[in-house]
Amino acid sequence: MPGGRLTQEERRRIALGLADGLAYAEIARRLDRPTSTITREVLRNGGLTGYRADLAHHATERRAHRRRQAAPRGPRAHPQPHGRDAEALREYEESFTALLMRSGLPRMTARVLTSLYTTDAGTLTAAELVARLQVSSASISKSVAFLEGQGLVRRERDDRRREHYIVDDDVWYQSMMATVRSNAMLAETARQGVSVLGADTPAAVRLANIARFVDFVGESITRAAEQGREILSAKTAPDTSDRG
Repeated sequence: MPGGRLTQEERRRIALGLADGLAYAEIARRLDRPTSTITREVLRNGGLTGYRADLAHHATERRAHRRRQAAPRGPRAHPQPHGRDAEALREYEESFTALLMRSGLPRMTARVLTSLYTTDAGTLTAAELVARLQVSSASISKSVAFLEGQGLVRRERDDRRREHYIVDDDVWYQSMMATVRSNAMLAETARQGVSVLGADTPAAVRLANIARFVDFVGESITRAAEQGREILSAKTAPDTSDRG
């Protein structure tokens, strides 16, 4: 299996494969590359609908140039924990950040969330995020406030009164519940419009259908979130069945 960076010709073939509706795995098979390589390449450079071979190639060259300019001249960076490949981790974080941005998050907010997701402890302080991302504390504060408002992170204070920003399984549950509450408000507003517009009018029927659909989806999300929470709790709970 070939290694190294993708060539311009490989990127052209990726673009052709996407245009033909091929899955990442099939494109990877045809190029004799890992599927993860193709996935990262596409997500980092416009996604399924926005990928362009020439733009992707130029963007990769620019990123490589910036890394060479920013590379420290002193000792090499400390080894990653668990024997991780630092370059592979950096590329993964870039692709994860790009994916979060395409879901609607601002770039800095996406970088903060990616950092929290890829940290073993699942928690970082503001100072640690500043050092990790090389940005101002104000940027971190703004991003965390946004994520907290979306239910994607939570805060805790330690004995030294330092704030820790945390992502864990329960954060995802709370985020899903926040989505349900938002959808419930949408459904209620749609129902209010039915009486205003007249129950038998096309506009009122449309709003009534919106309310029914959103109610159904909200109930489904709630059931799935509750089940997921129970399953995760069961898997992480200590097994005491063989203890006397």
